[in-house]
Amino acid sequence: MSKRVLIVDDEASIRSSLEKLLSYEKYRTLSAPDGPSALEIVTDERIDIVLLDIKMPGMDGLEVLQKLKEMREELPVIIISGHGNISTAVEATKLGAFDFIEKPIDLDRLLLTVRNGLKQGTLSQQNVELRERIPGGTEIVGEHPSIKEILETINRVAPTGARVLIMGENGTGKELVARKLHELSTRSTEPFVEVNCAAIPEELIESELFGHEKGSFTGAVSKRIGKFELADGGSLFLDEVGDMSLSAQAKVLRVLQESVFERVGGTETKKVDVRVIAASNKNLLEEAGRGNFREDLFYRLNVVPVEMPPLRERRSDIPMLVTHFLDQVAVELGSAPKKVDKKALEMMVEYSWPGNVRELRNLIERLCILTLSDSITRDDMPSLVLTREEDMMKDPF
Repeated sequence: MSKRVLIVDDEASIRSSLEKLLSYEKYRTLSAPDGPSALEIVTDERIDIVLLDIKMPGMDGLEVLQKLKEMREELPVIIISGHGNISTAVEATKLGAFDFIEKPIDLDRLLLTVRNGLKQGTLSQQNVELRERIPGGTEIVGEHPSIKEILETINRVAPTGARVLIMGENGTGKELVARKLHELSTRSTEPFVEVNCAAIPEELIESELFGHEKGSFTGAVSKRIGKFELADGGSLFLDEVGDMSLSAQAKVLRVLQESVFERVGGTETKKVDVRVIAASNKNLLEEAGRGNFREDLFYRLNVVPVEMPPLRERRSDIPMLVTHFLDQVAVELGSAPKKVDKKALEMMVEYSWPGNVRELRNLIERLCILTLSDSITRDDMPSLVLTREEDMMKDPF
């Protein structure tokens, strides 16, 4: 996937020469003659690095740099100046510039700086994604045969780029599988973008996925880049895809078939290269039979199916998961890991876990915070586990 370089300079000859040089090196270039135009491009497009002139009429480079960092802190910006001095370089560095290059430009140094800037940008983006992840990263814990089979499938499928449909109840770890597929793929250095289709109102899902043009609907006060564009070159995880509107489903189908789409309210056709990974807690074929989900989209998504088992069907993994979560929470709390005694662990193994692995993780965190001693015992459990078990056994009618 070609990296996108934005060249910002008020001199057309410099923009042209840099475009030719970078295009020859297989970069995709965009250019802007001034600061406002550059900011608009970064708002509308996914840019990987910026080459920014300092001296421009109107908004100068330092002001543009400051605004760029407010928009996207991880975006690497290389300052280019024909009036280089130490104070300007220091100020640019304080504002977050990756490097400072003087005119006339040494082309070899420029190319090296661009390569290094892109590497830093990739690492910065990965750090942003790591901070947003579920605690514990993408580690899938378990020795149950079903989990071993899933891990084998991930290892075989991840490098191929095939679409994967992950099915299972809420809390079973569908997102972990999606992230692991991305990490082990050839796209691992590109973005992993997640969309929870169930959490977005039906009238906004198309804007979320494909972006929109200014004024395309009430409340669209500016242009917006959609998730497909943000994921270009990487992976897009459509979580709870069964909750997507039929209109959005039709547009997703088109992207899967043709790799093109238009923003809501727009006419420009945009081309993307995205690996789509989908997940659902619904039976999508049954939903298709009810007219709620497109059958042709199901078969497009379901190239490789992965079925996540509920925790009650792999109780033998609970002790291992408990130890894993105890260690995780200890790191987060900055304390020594607590232990769970035999009776308390037996209660956990016997419990039905309607919320699956997510519920177990939340329980361990709660117990680590609320239990004063170093060991979690049966006495610490009733209000947290037994009460819910008893409530579930009551006749709801």
